[in-house]
Amino acid sequence: MEFFDGILTIKSVGFLMFSVFAIAALGYLLGRISIKGISLGTAGVFLTALLYGCLFHEKLSDEMQAAFVGNSLKIIDTFGLILFVSAVGFIAGPSFFANFKKNFKSYVLLAVIIILSGGLACAGCIAVGSHFSSVSSKEFTAILVGILSGALTSTPGFSASKDAVGAELEGAVSVGYGIAYIFGVVGVVLFVQIIPRLLKADMAEERQKLTSGGEQNGHKKAPGKLIEIDSFGIMPFALAAVIGIVIGSFKYVNFSLSTTGGCLLTALVFGHFGRIGKVSLMPKDSTLKVFRELGLMFFLIGAGVSGGAKFAEYFEAIYFVYGMIMTILPMLIGFLFAKYVLKLNLLNNLGSITGGMTSTPALGTLISTAGTESVASAYAATYPAALISVVLVSQFIVMIF
Repeated sequence: MEFFDGILTIKSVGFLMFSVFAIAALGYLLGRISIKGISLGTAGVFLTALLYGCLFHEKLSDEMQAAFVGNSLKIIDTFGLILFVSAVGFIAGPSFFANFKKNFKSYVLLAVIIILSGGLACAGCIAVGSHFSSVSSKEFTAILVGILSGALTSTPGFSASKDAVGAELEGAVSVGYGIAYIFGVVGVVLFVQIIPRLLKADMAEERQKLTSGGEQNGHKKAPGKLIEIDSFGIMPFALAAVIGIVIGSFKYVNFSLSTTGGCLLTALVFGHFGRIGKVSLMPKDSTLKVFRELGLMFFLIGAGVSGGAKFAEYFEAIYFVYGMIMTILPMLIGFLFAKYVLKLNLLNNLGSITGGMTSTPALGTLISTAGTESVASAYAATYPAALISVVLVSQFIVMIF
């Protein structure tokens, strides 16, 4: 009852609704601004939410801070993730397994390379920066592993880091995560737009390579007319989300798929098979596109306002620099490795980078930049290996330092 008393008041719910829609309206306006063809897109919502958190957090009463920042935004954040990753799973499902089977080793290897690069960057920053830090070595390590999970926008990595450092240092991990998350989002969003322009890529040609490479092979359509439970396909979408939440809740030692991984996996399976007997399991394309964008918006608002509140309170310039290093270095190494060693085509490469960096917002931007949703298949294939790797690397860093 204490949880519900904290959020379900007319005042807090009204403020929440006003805030969400105000941030969305201003954020999309900001994201629409284009400089030499580069724009923030939906990440404009994140920056607006971040600024909102910085400006208004201190003006709220303690009760409203607990209700709005502490509880309500977490609901918005999680709800958005469920909508987004489930929609991505359904979209990628028809081509995912054929693509994954063909490029399995490449996806797993790339994910490991990206996360290991980030882990080594983190370890290097700890080894060098600890000599100049004003906090204890354990505190500094906790902040830096938080920065690693923020730089890779990895909620499971964040959770695993908090478990690894213990209750007394959880706050330090949260500080690092909140500071690095900002560039972790914006950096990858800009990267997937800048790289095609630097390479002067012909997107029509790149889309053709993606298709001819076999990444768009879908499941065969069932003979006859399938039975649809509802005209929008919301029922199978909701069913996949429910099953995904249950799967994500199972935990082994300190590892779990989390709600994100569980919903993604379930939606991929639903999208792959597309039906049970004569009953359709596929939502309408229009439903998936709306849920994908709506989910991304909610996720960025929840994460942005919460991160803004922490950012204003704990920001130090050097921590932001560490976060930039841990975002840029893995991206560059991963991209070059995929291009010159794995020989992946550009869109498959960038899709894999968004999955390897576990960057939900960047996938949304890449879909817009590429002009095809087929890049979601590469994201979905690389994401699970990256998810597991970042959890293990975060825990290992805490152990050795």
